[in-house]
Amino acid sequence: MADKKISVNVYSSLGEKVSTVSVSAEVFGVKENAQVMHDAVVCYQANMRQDTAKTKKRDEVSGGGKKPWRQKGTGRARAGSSRSPIWVGGGVVFGPTGDQNHKLSQNRKEHKLALKCAWSSKVKDLRVVEELKFAEKKTKAVVALLKALKAEGKTLIVLSEFDENVILSAQNIARVVVTSVDNVSVYDLMYFDNIVMDKATLKVVENTLA
Repeated sequence: MADKKISVNVYSSLGEKVSTVSVSAEVFGVKENAQVMHDAVVCYQANMRQDTAKTKKRDEVSGGGKKPWRQKGTGRARAGSSRSPIWVGGGVVFGPTGDQNHKLSQNRKEHKLALKCAWSSKVKDLRVVEELKFAEKKTKAVVALLKALKAEGKTLIVLSEFDENVILSAQNIARVVVTSVDNVSVYDLMYFDNIVMDKATLKVVENTLA
């Protein structure tokens, strides 16, 4: 049985439709699976945490070596150190230690399915151009391209190869991020309103997930 295909429009740098390209429905026409997509986003966000939070325990807080007052005869409760957790400025009992680890992982097949679902949900938001290259580093060139493609809002530009001109031209544009095709996550696809790429990059996505 032949693989089903989906047609994706291809635009020129002026925003005019010039052709269509067929991509596999097994990658760009997958029925949404909310659970695996949710799991992928949770893993991504958990793995982005730096886990550097730390509080000091009573033995790490400076001071408090001297007994605040004598044991008996003052009418006050017994106190051995001003660094006790019940004192202001004292140590923290159950705070983060700096050794916590929130890393999560997802089954490889599930993650691949999540990516397929995410790409499938973004087919209507794809802005595929013939070629994504600029002769020089010009922010105006990227702004003009996005305007021609009607890519408004948060936009992700995906590259199959490192291109310094594209990266530097887009780095100062608000809500526009440039990334490599092998670094696109389910979170990225859900977060950005538009995905801009060229035909070569689209084929890389298809071949990687097929």
